[in-house]
Amino acid sequence: MTIVRQDAWTKDEDLLLAEVVLRHIREGSTQLKAFEEVGQKLNRTPAACGFRWNSFVRKQYKSGVELAKKQRKELKKNPQPHYDLSIELIEERVLPKSEHGDLSLEKVISYLEQFKEKESNVESLRQELQNLKERYEELEEKVQEKSRENEILKKENKTLKDDYLALLSIMEKARKLAVSEDEKNVRMKFQMDPNGNLDVIRNK
Repeated sequence: MTIVRQDAWTKDEDLLLAEVVLRHIREGSTQLKAFEEVGQKLNRTPAACGFRWNSFVRKQYKSGVELAKKQRKELKKNPQPHYDLSIELIEERVLPKSEHGDLSLEKVISYLEQFKEKESNVESLRQELQNLKERYEELEEKVQEKSRENEILKKENKTLKDDYLALLSIMEKARKLAVSEDEKNVRMKFQMDPNGNLDVIRNK
């Protein structure tokens, strides 16, 4: 039967408790799961871990808690791939052990090189995405600018059309007025033909 520890907490245990709790907060997990994880590592109850956190450790990590919450929000908005470099993961999932039960150095180096390459690819993709966003914003701004120019040209075109129609109207009125004036300026003259009759002569 496993005996649960009830002795005093050490500085290293407080540090472990803080690290685990902050990680759970940052990753969007619950503090209860953090207390359970710490309890398993330190052979303490989750309740004891929770009491230690709330009564003592949390007060020393107020800024850390706020930062972890902020990072949790950022991760929700822009989730990033997570690579675990823990020895346990390397042992269990990636690196086969040698005949003597030790990790193969070549495999460790190979795994780290693959991790570095993946990290480089992620950074490259992130930079490419940023470039595409900037290019999209530039094109969006140009589209809006062209749209504004198009509206201005439409207004100018309408103004020119209205001026043209007004000019045609003025010219038509001027033409009618000129014809009317010509008709008023017609003078009638008479002359007598050889037979003694009067003929009307219209001159402008």
